[in-house]
Amino acid sequence: MLKRAFVAPDPGRVRLRFASRAVLGIWLAVVLCGLAGHSLVAAVTGGLAALLALFTVTDPTVRGQAVTTALLPVVGLPVLALAAVLHDLPVARDLVFLAVVGAGVYARRWGPRGHSLGVFAFMTFFAAQFLQTVPGQLPELYQAVLLSLVASSVVRFGLWCYERRLPAPVAVAAPAGGPGLARITTRQAVQATVGAGFALAVGQALSDERWYWAVGATWWVFVNTTSRGETLVRGFRRFLGTVLGIVLGLVVAVPLHGEPVATVVIVALSVFGIFYTAAVSYTWMMLAVTVMASMLYGLLGVLDPAMLALRVGETAVGALGAVLAVLLVLPVTTHSVTDAWVERALRCVHACTAEAAARLAGSPTADPALRVAELEQILARVRLSLAPLVHPLSPMRARKSRARQVLALLDACAREVRGLASVAADPEASHDARLATACWRVEAAVEALTAAPTGGQRLQDDAAPTPQLGEAEPVLAHLHALEQALLELAVPLRGSHRVPIGA
Repeated sequence: MLKRAFVAPDPGRVRLRFASRAVLGIWLAVVLCGLAGHSLVAAVTGGLAALLALFTVTDPTVRGQAVTTALLPVVGLPVLALAAVLHDLPVARDLVFLAVVGAGVYARRWGPRGHSLGVFAFMTFFAAQFLQTVPGQLPELYQAVLLSLVASSVVRFGLWCYERRLPAPVAVAAPAGGPGLARITTRQAVQATVGAGFALAVGQALSDERWYWAVGATWWVFVNTTSRGETLVRGFRRFLGTVLGIVLGLVVAVPLHGEPVATVVIVALSVFGIFYTAAVSYTWMMLAVTVMASMLYGLLGVLDPAMLALRVGETAVGALGAVLAVLLVLPVTTHSVTDAWVERALRCVHACTAEAAARLAGSPTADPALRVAELEQILARVRLSLAPLVHPLSPMRARKSRARQVLALLDACAREVRGLASVAADPEASHDARLATACWRVEAAVEALTAAPTGGQRLQDDAAPTPQLGEAEPVLAHLHALEQALLELAVPLRGSHRVPIGA
């Protein structure tokens, strides 16, 4: 797990730049809050606003990111005011908090912007509970939030806008053949609200002051998940990351007692860890979040071992709330989600092949690189969908074996497609008469895999022998290797003894 988080491939050092820019942007926001004479509470609020702006805003274009960032205070400041006004009205506060949870999840149907605004609204209400915000603090907090968003935007869109030099990312929507995005977000909004209600009630039974931790755990378990299997795995990883972070907090945060210089250094390292590991390990990201929270509590003078132990209990309650909700309330099965994404990946493999063939045939508009980028995003979504089955604790050995085989063969397809695209990009590459036949065979293999199952073994039996090719024919070599991987996929996907991948 440690190797996956810190030795995972980082093409173009995007994760490294993402994390380093976050540290710089948040540091600038907090420094400006300090220079403006804001209190420690306001500086923490501003730093959190900068963190969320840099972390959750993921629109595909820089312009879209700027628009979403500008909309964050439009959503967040009214929610902050509402949380402060309801500070002394527990029943109304709890009901509004649950409404914010439901609305925040429901907003995901409007894509990355809806997701970002929903997260910002929830975290603003959450931060008000974390900092015990009252109406008298609102003017200062408003100033800190606005100043921090400006500071983080200067870093993101001005000083270090590395996205301008990257290829435009391909937006990957939910597959039309599977559960619709609107349907899934509606279900998840109901699930998250019910789970948060459970977490809120049990969390308050554990602690009148720190109950919001349980609600926060439920909320974040639902982020970037679709099926019940994904949610179960995410809940486990959140709990594991929190426990590991608490252990580290006992070793680091408690002995420091909020010593300012050491706290600033460790918080900066934690922020880097959050951003650097988020894309590859949710467990390590949660460890970094927990350490950062522990250090902030130490800075605020309220940290002790009992509080850290309470954090573990509240996180367990929140994860349990999410698990019960996805199991009992309008569940979305892993099988329905996974099959749709696997089919989408196979269709994209075919599209990549067609674009490469068109490029080699002399088409000036064909660009297989864009399709390759789309395929990478779809495969990331396939891995997320299959995570419950390939998890070490999964008891379903047959499904685990099939899921691992599917992932390995899809990765092989992606590897051959990348090689094909790189060859097609060579201006000296020329069209071969056998290319059309090879591309047709890839298309036939994809069609056989994505059609209704009628005996995948026949697909292999009917396949002609693959000719031996030398290094002088790289295009055909990639195409034949791609075809072979697709033929092998017929066994786990369309074999006569097929077991459902998902549960």
